[in-house]
Amino acid sequence: MIDRYTRPEMGRLWTMESRFAGWLEVELAVCEAWHRLGVIPAEDMAQIREHAGFDLSRILEIEERTKHDVIAFLTAVEEKTGPSSRYIHLGCTSSDIVDTANALLLVRAGKIISAGLDALLNVLREAALAYKDKPAMGRTHGIHAEPITLGLKFAGFYAEFDRHRQRWQAAVENIRFGKISGAVGTYAHLEPQVEALACELLGLQLDPISTQIIQRDRHAQYFTTLAIMAGGIERLCVELRHLQRTEVRELEEGFGKEQKGSSAMPHKKNPISAENLSGLSRLVRANALASLENMALWHERDISHSSVERIIMPDSTILMDYMLHRLTKLIAGIRVLEDNVSKNLRASQGLFFSQRILLALIDTGMQRQEAYELIQILALRAWEEQRPFEGLVRESLAITTRLSSERLNELFDLSSFFRHVDLIYARVFPRVSPLVSP
Repeated sequence: MIDRYTRPEMGRLWTMESRFAGWLEVELAVCEAWHRLGVIPAEDMAQIREHAGFDLSRILEIEERTKHDVIAFLTAVEEKTGPSSRYIHLGCTSSDIVDTANALLLVRAGKIISAGLDALLNVLREAALAYKDKPAMGRTHGIHAEPITLGLKFAGFYAEFDRHRQRWQAAVENIRFGKISGAVGTYAHLEPQVEALACELLGLQLDPISTQIIQRDRHAQYFTTLAIMAGGIERLCVELRHLQRTEVRELEEGFGKEQKGSSAMPHKKNPISAENLSGLSRLVRANALASLENMALWHERDISHSSVERIIMPDSTILMDYMLHRLTKLIAGIRVLEDNVSKNLRASQGLFFSQRILLALIDTGMQRQEAYELIQILALRAWEEQRPFEGLVRESLAITTRLSSERLNELFDLSSFFRHVDLIYARVFPRVSPLVSP
């Protein structure tokens, strides 16, 4: 992943140094398990604990000759450890180490992403609460429909990202599995107790049945969950981009004093963050497809998944960490142009009251289609003549003979659209305290 999208904590997790450190962590856990089972003598275990390590440049130097990264790693560790290294990798195959270490890295990446989700949820909730009672135009097909509140928009996105977080927690737990079961998963040169003890030491669950690898449906869930999350980010960003259009202009991204919008047009203030995030979401979704392709491997294992995962594991997690951080900053710094929100609400001549009048006429005994056609004619006139819909309704004898002036006053009361907002908020925000990552 290119550096501009890599934040420090996540970036450090996916360095080559960190990758090999994860392998060593697994090898040491396996050694500890063998030691507890009485296979590795205490003096040898002490030597392994004290001296097992590696030099990255040495691993890369050996790999140039061996063309095998795990063997290069083990050789470099053996050089540091001495004679007791004969117990390292005892009975194991490469995937025991690599898959289990990848589980450690993916769980740790998951924790970072969970923290990013929590931060985003907090700013979405703040926006939802701040604009809970601000009337705004609700749109379907991009066309004025009926009023909502601006806060409800943010509350809806909060609810969605809360679901993303729940799915993400499940995906992270589903990847929290290690395997130390040997070449084809039969423990032929191992003991199941070694796997159980090693996984316990590493904070992982043991895979109930593995082949040479942990099956890739676990990984597919992880990366498709990231893809769904990316889809949610793009959905929010598409909304933000629309609301920043010149013709709408209800929101604006934060714009620095020295920021420039266009090399040619000095007046431009573009939704660059939202557009950037819309684009990056496509990469996360593309990587999810690669993870699905990785599920079908030959027999007990082939290596076709490995090259893919060396790319998608760091790239997708680094991207999502960056995207959540940037989106949180975007929402926290968004500028709400409240006058424009109100102006847009009035722009369609009050046509959004049409359903209320329709239902009121039906309630008087008028047939639905008759009432619909009557209201539609007035609505089209209001739009074409740019006249207030309410005025046309009050001029219609077909309506005023059924609905009194007092009743029409009730029907044209904007607050009637918002009488259940408190109920919706109580469903979406049952908690009051800030979200905190575990």
